[in-house]
Formats: sequence, structure tokens, C-alpha cells
Amino acid sequence: MRSLILVASTALALAIPAAAFADPHAGHAAHKGHDAIAAAVAAPNRTPANTARDKYRNPAATLAFFGVKPGDTVVELWPGGGWYTEILAPLAKAGGGTLYAAAPWERGLNRIKEWQGANADVYGGIKLAEFPHAGTNPKVPDGSADVVLTFRNVHNWRFGGADNTANAFKQIFAMLKPGGTLGVVEHRLNESDDAAKEEKSGYMKESSIIAFAEAAGFKLAEKSEINANPKDTKDYEKGVWTLPPNLREGDTDREKYLAIGESDRMTLKFVKPAS
Repeated sequence: MRSLILVASTALALAIPAAAFADPHAGHAAHKGHDAIAAAVAAPNRTPANTARDKYRNPAATLAFFGVKPGDTVVELWPGGGWYTEILAPLAKAGGGTLYAAAPWERGLNRIKEWQGANADVYGGIKLAEFPHAGTNPKVPDGSADVVLTFRNVHNWRFGGADNTANAFKQIFAMLKPGGTLGVVEHRLNESDDAAKEEKSGYMKESSIIAFAEAAGFKLAEKSEINANPKDTKDYEKGVWTLPPNLREGDTDREKYLAIGESDRMTLKFVKPAS
């Protein structure tokens, strides 16, 4: 009987992750972080049109995968209409963290500036920065960010050419602390497709993004299928914008594209080496 107890005890010990012994507070911290993300996703400042897209964009699972925590200094690149900003701003405020919105200075931050004027309680603490930085306007300080996030933007940089894309990743690498995280969500092109499609379709190959990131010094830490959509055939004349929410074909085959849903997306987590 004693031997059976020992065997059972050994099996139980092996089933517990080693990290649990190394840091008894790790599980609590992760749970607290997930709770904070869930609260930000449910925050009242979010617009109904944005929350309706949660089933495609999976914000809580995505931010948890990237390891975003209360108190982090987070950079959101090219926030555009502010879909993720609606979540990241209350998350930063509640956790005592810092949120940067970084985009082309003259046109990329207009929506965030409007929100800061209309709802300073939620958005007033967001710091604005130019990205890519051209040397004249405020920037994200080098070595200051815990996490940099970019959602469906790399294809826009790619439209500007490979050199522009490489420069973007180089600047991201500089703004992160050693050990910091870069989280990328992007429309995913099939690896077997012609790479020339990256220059006009809005889709990118995983291998292309990984190559740009690694050339800048990043290491790929993990991939996730959180934002995958196998229904996406990626063969549309008007590119990814054929699908919702854009629906560039208008009423033509509208129900077909609504049934497909939003694009198939890669979700990649990169790390800046600690040394």
C-alpha cells in the first residue's frame, strides 16, 4: 500500500508545472491579469459595433496570449479607428500602466486625439508618439516598453516596400525592454501562394513576418490559432477587404462573404532577447 501511495504522489508531482514550484505567486498573477483583461473587454466605453466583432478578433484570449499585464507599458502601433484602444486604455488605467498610441503623426492619431477631448477620463492618459519615427515628433523612448502590439498593420508597412517594413521592425525592437514582447496579428497568406500577393492583397505570409522580425533581432516565442478562420479562401479580386467588416463588393455576394466572416489571421508572439 505504501508503494502505491508513493507512486501516486510522484505522478501528481510530475503533473504540476515546474514553474509552480519556482514561483508560487505565478498562477495568481496570471489569473489577476486575465481578470483585468476581461474587465477591460467588458468596459462600458466600448462601442456596440466593436463588441460585435469580438467573435472574430478574440481580444481577451489574444491579449492573454501576448502576456499583457496590469501595470505594463504597452505600445499600440497604428491604432486607426481605435478598436483595440477601447480595451487597452481602461486596462492601462486600472492597472497603473502606460499606453502609447504610435502612428504617423499627421494623420494616424486623429481618432485618439478626438477621444481624448471627448472622454479624457478613459483616454486622457494615452501618450502619443510618431511611428515610424522621423526624428521631429515625440517617440516611444528606447528600452521603455514591456509589450508592443500591432493588429493587421504589417501589410500596410509592406505596401511601402521591404525597406520600410524592415525599418518598422528595427524601431519596434529599439522601443522594447530586453525580454519584452512583440505581439503581431495579421491577415495570413498561404505559404504556397505567390509572395507578390503580399504587395496588394492585404495578406502576408507567416514566413515573411517572421523573417522581418528575426532580421531585426527578435526571436519567435510562440504561435497561436486564436484568430484563425479556415473558411477564408484568400483568393478575392479586391483582396482581404472583400470580407467583413469592409465588404468592398457591396451587395454582390454579400451573404457569401458574411458567412465566411473576417479573415484568417496569424497570431505571433516574439521576444526581444534579454541579453
